[in-house]
Amino acid sequence: MKFRLSRHAKKEMGRRAIAMELLESVLKDPQQLIEQPDGKKVYQSQLDFEGGKIFLLRAVVAELADSALVVTVYRNKKIGKYWRTS
Repeated sequence: MKFRLSRHAKKEMGRRAIAMELLESVLKDPQQLIEQPDGKKVYQSQLDFEGGKIFLLRAVVAELADSALVVTVYRNKKIGKYWRTS
């Protein structure tokens, strides 16, 4: 599927120092894909951001008929809050 970035997602990637390569890797092959009640999907993976520090990179995506819009993207160190074990 082809992904587009919203203006907000682009801004947040810059503000949060998230490299495009990291986002692309999560969108291409997420460790988890979580469906949200509003129809959006969260693509997420645990990644090494800062020399051994593992963060959860989450991309909230609205899937459309012919493409998908990345609404926002962020990293979080509270992995247990969002990680699904079952």
